[in-house]
Amino acid sequence: MFTTVLIANRGEIALRVLRTCREMGVRAVVAHSTADRDSAPVRLADEAVQIGPPAPRRSYLSPAAVIAAALQTGADAIHPGYGFMSESAQFAEICQAHGLTLIGPPAPVIARLGDKVSAREFALTAGLPVLPGSTGPAGCPAEAARTAEEVGYPVVIKASAGGGGRAMKVVQEAGEFAAAFAATRREALALFGDARVYVEKYLDAARHVEVQVLADGHGNVVHLGARDCSVQRRRQKLIEETPPPGLPAGTVEHLGDLTVRAARAAGYVGAGTFEYVLDEDGACYFIEVNCRLQVEHPITEMVTGIDLVREQLLVAAGQRLAYRQEDVTSTGVSIECRVNAEDPARGFLPTPGVLEEFVPPGGPFTRVDTHAAPGLVITADYDPLIAKVCVWAPDRAQAIARAQRALEEFTITGPGVRTDLGFLREVLAHPLFRYAKHTTTLVDQMMSTPMT
Repeated sequence: MFTTVLIANRGEIALRVLRTCREMGVRAVVAHSTADRDSAPVRLADEAVQIGPPAPRRSYLSPAAVIAAALQTGADAIHPGYGFMSESAQFAEICQAHGLTLIGPPAPVIARLGDKVSAREFALTAGLPVLPGSTGPAGCPAEAARTAEEVGYPVVIKASAGGGGRAMKVVQEAGEFAAAFAATRREALALFGDARVYVEKYLDAARHVEVQVLADGHGNVVHLGARDCSVQRRRQKLIEETPPPGLPAGTVEHLGDLTVRAARAAGYVGAGTFEYVLDEDGACYFIEVNCRLQVEHPITEMVTGIDLVREQLLVAAGQRLAYRQEDVTSTGVSIECRVNAEDPARGFLPTPGVLEEFVPPGGPFTRVDTHAAPGLVITADYDPLIAKVCVWAPDRAQAIARAQRALEEFTITGPGVRTDLGFLREVLAHPLFRYAKHTTTLVDQMMSTPMT
């Protein structure tokens, strides 16, 4: 096992990883920007290293700064969390060159699956169903427009190196395509340093389902069930739950089997997710792989009892998975609600500010993953996520009721700070959600016809 792990991330995920390191007796070092010098992960770390100013490209997205911090503190492994450099094959190669273990898949696997275009190509060879679209990066606007015409509108233009719903635009008709294509390329270059994009058929009313996998370096792969993440704003997730409601057990089992076979064929190692969309007829299509820990991983932990961060560390250290597929069991229902510093009334615009009151909920089977506290400065430099409220219950009705109660207990105030707490409660109360009839269009429907 590792002696020292450098956590190359911030906020709630840095604190989440730190806590498992502490429980495993592994020394935890937190790399942080100047904006995060007083954060909870920094205060609780065995050691903290300042790696740059608030701007991510000069701190959390700087391979040189992170590697220097790891070598300076005697770390033998780096945990990238999610976002930032967690899916960078180049960073994985740099870690290896410096004798450091990146806690995640090997660099060639990230290069193959973390890039959405090459992941589509792999999916086709692995026998996964794929939506019609580009066979490679779109070479020019004219070529991309021809692809869009061939597959039929609506289509979605996606960044090859993208993630988290960013650098992704839905185009409803041909007249909108050229502007959307140029805008997506600009955004992709600014966010990921890679302007490559591709075109894919867009399903207007789809279910978004992902399968959690764990794999070791000895060829053992298991899945830990599936999560539904159809409640999204701007194609970024707001509410996730497991198991996916309203799906036949056979569908989930089918997706799990497909995913395990594909992960094994790819030589996958570590924790990751294979993501799918399901159309109105229940047909499933692969869309991407997340070669990292997911924001919504806690709800899988709550129904399976498996600490995913612990498994990441063990697998990265060369150990075999301690269980087979038949050993994995799932009990009850778990729901996660992402509490963001943003204003739903203004199109979910982020609302930076300083927290004055911050009182998270408690109670039975309620987990709150957060780094926030009174006095926390929420800056525009980072994602507006403040906390994740996760609940568990024996059935879905009780889980929804528990999530509602927890959100109602939450108190967050501060000058200029707005949150999506009220909107999350509206989603949980919406008939389409309650009866598991919702799709990825639910939030747009609610914003166009707000509840009274």
